[in-house]
Amino acid sequence: MSAAAISKSFGKSIQVHLVESDDIGTIGVGEATVPHISAFNRLLEINEAEFVRQTQGTFKLGIMFKDWGKLGDSYVHGFGTIGRDLGLMPFHQYWLKARAMGGAKDLSHYSLNTVAAPQGRFMVPPSDAPPNSPLAEIAYAYHFDAGLYARYLRNLSEAQGVRRTEGKVVAIHQDPESGFVESVQLESGATVSADLFIDCSGFRAMLIEDTLHAGFEDWSEWLPCDRAVAVPCAKVGPPTPYTCSTARSAGWQWRIPLQHRTGNGYVYSSQFISDDEAAAFLLNNLDGEALGEPRPIRFTTGKRKKLWDKNVIAIGLSGGFIEPLESTAIFLIQSGISRLMSLFPHADFDEVLQNTYNAQMDFEYKKIRDFIILHYCVTTREDSDFWKYIRAMRIPDSLRAYIDLFSANGQFFREGTELFGLTSWVQVMVGQGILPKTYHPAVDWVKTSDMLGLVEHVEKVVASNVALMPKHEAFIARHCAAPTVSFKVPVRQ
Repeated sequence: MSAAAISKSFGKSIQVHLVESDDIGTIGVGEATVPHISAFNRLLEINEAEFVRQTQGTFKLGIMFKDWGKLGDSYVHGFGTIGRDLGLMPFHQYWLKARAMGGAKDLSHYSLNTVAAPQGRFMVPPSDAPPNSPLAEIAYAYHFDAGLYARYLRNLSEAQGVRRTEGKVVAIHQDPESGFVESVQLESGATVSADLFIDCSGFRAMLIEDTLHAGFEDWSEWLPCDRAVAVPCAKVGPPTPYTCSTARSAGWQWRIPLQHRTGNGYVYSSQFISDDEAAAFLLNNLDGEALGEPRPIRFTTGKRKKLWDKNVIAIGLSGGFIEPLESTAIFLIQSGISRLMSLFPHADFDEVLQNTYNAQMDFEYKKIRDFIILHYCVTTREDSDFWKYIRAMRIPDSLRAYIDLFSANGQFFREGTELFGLTSWVQVMVGQGILPKTYHPAVDWVKTSDMLGLVEHVEKVVASNVALMPKHEAFIARHCAAPTVSFKVPVRQ
């Protein structure tokens, strides 16, 4: 992603040299994304249908959460908007009053994405949709094979002039006085010199940590899951237009549908379940035949104290990791690249650019961290030691302030450019069982009959528009079906 974006944005004014080894696997296990990925693809002038075909992709209207607030609960965190705002007040404020009067259904009935997703319906906004129609503003992201996406971007990068060298880095050379990285030495004996180094070496963090010792902020006290096990399985039935995240006794299980298979994983805390138990549990809870052996992944949730240090910038897992509950991993890569291009240095590496970059990325990571913690901390589950620990743990003051404000009268104020806005926070807080004590007093300025009429009208409009949408699989078959892929299912002893 870094090579493709920089070479596209700067052209031949910057020489990009990509060093990577096909012998080193990536963590990519099938990926879910947030809608911002579309902006990245547009920057690269990638045709959407081609991209979906090349990556065995499907579309995503949101995430379905099962068993998070309590066993048996289910809600969808959908992209897009909730209802229609009226005056100064967002729609959910009117919904709160209507609900208190018995005149409203569950919040999910008032957003196109949260109605369409469980029905398995999807379409991109049609060009002839009226401007005020919910169909004109369908927000969506993608599921895709991360390995295929990387290969696609590699080819794109090389076509744009990126020089790629196959090889493993075995040594890093620094300037003895400044500490700046001067070159990396490959297993072949060749060296690659540069002015700026982007560390995409994953959890190894070869440059930013092993060499420059940038430091690491550990957030395990709030997000205790430290391992995952992943395995694809055979496709069974139509792919859902949403990611599914199901809370389990020691963590949670993901399900990501692609055109040719389904990605699955169990994110868990090693304090409460063994690796073998987690792998066995995952294999026993697949909806199709496993297409391989479970692959273990170990991680520590947190971020580098500096993502930009000297002439090294950490992008992706080398900079930090937040568990993939809200599909933010690729967004954080994209965000790091975008900020780098905005703050791109001259040869003097002005320190103010580095400090600004680090402050902005610190803000980005911490706001996402708090949103992820929200899914855990307001649960009422006590059916396992893991959930008992979660219920009792202290949460960051910044998150407590958001919860307390919403609990008072349904207010939420987005800070700066944080990723998740009002729609996301409202859906997850309500979905997890946080209902405000009351609503904003400005709602009373609208006649009760008009307020109830608004809520009823929104529900009907959303339902009628969803009925016009085709099934997700039919949309893919018509517009962006990938070539058929066959798998040989391994025989386990």
